[in-house]
Amino acid sequence: MKVLVIGGSGFIGSHIADELSSRGYDVTIFDREYSQWIQENQNMIKGNLSDIDMLENEISNTDVVYHMAGVADIAEAEEDPMTTITNNIIGSSVVMNLCAQYNVRLMYGSTVYVYSKHGSFYRASKQAVETLIEVFNEEKGLDYTILRYGSLYGPRSQPWNGLKRIVNEMLVNKKIIFGGTGNEKREYIHVLDAARMSVDLIKEDYLQKAVTLTGLQVLTQTELLEMISEILDTDVSITFDEQSTSHAHYKLTPYQYVPKSSKKHISNEYIDIGQGVLELISELSDEKQS
Repeated sequence: MKVLVIGGSGFIGSHIADELSSRGYDVTIFDREYSQWIQENQNMIKGNLSDIDMLENEISNTDVVYHMAGVADIAEAEEDPMTTITNNIIGSSVVMNLCAQYNVRLMYGSTVYVYSKHGSFYRASKQAVETLIEVFNEEKGLDYTILRYGSLYGPRSQPWNGLKRIVNEMLVNKKIIFGGTGNEKREYIHVLDAARMSVDLIKEDYLQKAVTLTGLQVLTQTELLEMISEILDTDVSITFDEQSTSHAHYKLTPYQYVPKSSKKHISNEYIDIGQGVLELISELSDEKQS
């Protein structure tokens, strides 16, 4: 089976591409940047979501599309809403239209923020795309699965990734000022677990479904910061600044009443967050030495 991973040079996209390849799928990565993690058995096409002819050529010759491209940083989306709308909504509309036209299954990377009033333009863009996907299904017969990710972390994450930024600040500065009360909760999920479950969901059982992919370990920010401090085995100054709390992020849960039903997909095996933090520390240390 041929699979196209749009955004396959990025964080979650590159891990999904690797998981697909490990299971024998014929994988092509489509991204505006060449993947630094590309494998010998993967193909690479450099392009962006505005290259409609190039996208059509690739989508028309594949069986499944994993669409993981677009603006994923809430702060960036808040600062530049028009780029977010262009990439996340218009670009995704091109992808879903071509998938419907060529009878290609769409696996769309969304977020648990679709349940929330928080998340600014990032959340709004994901809600808009999910609605469009449902209409493309109703009107054009698009086959789809929506993947709603929780708080992802792990290797290859961007500098602005929440957990990576926290670990880096504590590792380098030996102190952190966290915007919030410390009672905020997150269900962190390791990117390798998320990638594995994302590929599991390629089964036809998940057609026309939205699936929530979050971790099983729920931590308050206080618990998380104290755990990282213990792992670093050094004194880290931890300060909470409630006044600087961003309205774009949820506190205890993203869930508020909106008609967005989904099933939560749970894995029997998962990477413990303590082990994941150790990996992040090792990765950041290697980056600083190189």
